[in-house]
Amino acid sequence: MLKYSIKRLLYSAIILIFVMFIIYTLMYIMPGSYVEQKAYELASKPGATKSATEWLQDLKRQYGMDKGLIMGYFTWLGSAVKGEFGDSWKWQLSCTQVFSNRIWYSFALNAVTMILEILIAIPLGIHAARKQYSFSDYFTTVFSMVCISMPTFFIATVLKLVFAVKLKWFDLTGMIDPRIHDSLSDFGKFLDVAKHYVLPVITITVISIGSLMRYTRTNMLEVLNSDYIRTARAKGVPERKVIYSHAFRNTLIPLITILGGSLVSLFSGAIITEQLFGLTGIGQASYQSMVAGDIPFTMFYLMFISVLTLVGNLVADLCYAAADPRVRLS
Repeated sequence: MLKYSIKRLLYSAIILIFVMFIIYTLMYIMPGSYVEQKAYELASKPGATKSATEWLQDLKRQYGMDKGLIMGYFTWLGSAVKGEFGDSWKWQLSCTQVFSNRIWYSFALNAVTMILEILIAIPLGIHAARKQYSFSDYFTTVFSMVCISMPTFFIATVLKLVFAVKLKWFDLTGMIDPRIHDSLSDFGKFLDVAKHYVLPVITITVISIGSLMRYTRTNMLEVLNSDYIRTARAKGVPERKVIYSHAFRNTLIPLITILGGSLVSLFSGAIITEQLFGLTGIGQASYQSMVAGDIPFTMFYLMFISVLTLVGNLVADLCYAAADPRVRLS
């Protein structure tokens, strides 16, 4: 197991180096208007001591863009290894500080969503497989397809129309009620923030459970039709033990693929949902930074997503190896 883990870790490190090179190349070949715009902005500030040309040279030097693609990449990579990603042009803070200020809002949103997704989708998928061709199976199949088909902005718009505009149970956007938030106790402030998370959580949960539900049902059906399941039933093993001790254990192995990828969504933020509901998470920050041409934060965010993706795949591989010894042997 240790040898397998070290091998997968080395593969991930090599892939990360190449992915970071692709990210830097994309930023390097972008039109220079963004960098020039930032240089002119810095030069036009009151008390500025440098011209736009000097600021442009400083900005290119800061990210190694004056040394050519290869040397510039190693310059940026060296700074990234030391945790130095420069200052965000839009937020006027270091990239790491912007990240630390916003990441936990996105983590809370996606952690609650992932828990609900697992609690809803997996039991429904198992139940649909057990009752194949029944009304509940057809209902689950149709419901999952509807969830997969509906875009995020449509679900968010419907929820805001019904619960915020018509019923007035929630605010349209924002994370707090500015009229009463400061006068509340600590627990009251927590409930105020939690109330503003209800609609975003429902939105992400609805669009997430469909694929996991269908994946669980499909794999569960395949396992339930296996010879060893028929043998266990023929021996008189209780149905509940057949389902949850024998069938689900083998269904869990393919599910690791989806659940391992969920690590990315936990920290990467829900870009569209956070923007629609005005949540100050890392997803909203990344969206606004990309629109504003904030190259430093965009590079930092893309690198962060790459690391998360590789870590998620690594965790999935290790879970594979723990659940199925054949993976380690092969």
